[in-house]
Amino acid sequence: NFATIIKAVANGRNVYRNIKNSIQFLLSGNMAGILCVLYTSIKALPLPFAPVHLLFINLLTDSLPAIAIGMEPADRDLLNQPPRDPKEGILSFPFAGKILFQGFLIGAATMWAWEMGYSQGGEAIASTMAFSTLTLARLFHGFNCRSRHSIFKIGLTSNIYSIGAFFGGVLLLALVIFVPVMRTLFSVSPLSGYQIGMIALLAFIPTVIIQLYKVMKEHVHA
Repeated sequence: NFATIIKAVANGRNVYRNIKNSIQFLLSGNMAGILCVLYTSIKALPLPFAPVHLLFINLLTDSLPAIAIGMEPADRDLLNQPPRDPKEGILSFPFAGKILFQGFLIGAATMWAWEMGYSQGGEAIASTMAFSTLTLARLFHGFNCRSRHSIFKIGLTSNIYSIGAFFGGVLLLALVIFVPVMRTLFSVSPLSGYQIGMIALLAFIPTVIIQLYKVMKEHVHA
């Protein structure tokens, strides 16, 4: 049945795209962490994260959105795109530039939180705010990596797994921040309501910028 060839091509393209988007999510998030450590090292400041913070991010909160991105349904215009060059690797120059740019945005928001915490409560508060901001920003970033289109075009609820991954990650982060036993286990300090509000705001800013860029790009090509 030749009709199945069309479905096979669509499935193959969607699988490849989802793998690439998952790689984008993981590498851009890790790039943000690398840039944060590089920033504090150059300025001879205390390290922004404890090892247990990075383990928490990579093993728990990162895995949920990455899996959800792999479950993303195909876009309607997937078959309208020209075939990709089979000789082109996944990590092309434009793709690497996108990873670096998004990692920079998340890293800048994280370091903003770190500087704020350092001025208000010293190294312990700074580390807690940086860890929380990076974790939450990467959870928001999962929505950015679902598609090359904006979230307004693909729809927020078109992938329920991404919503579940986001709230699951937020729940895990809330347990670490608010439960005293978990705070001790993950080396975080108590935060004020103002500090928690700033963490949420700073973590959301990179996603706002990325989504606005996508919306403007869609408007230009409309």
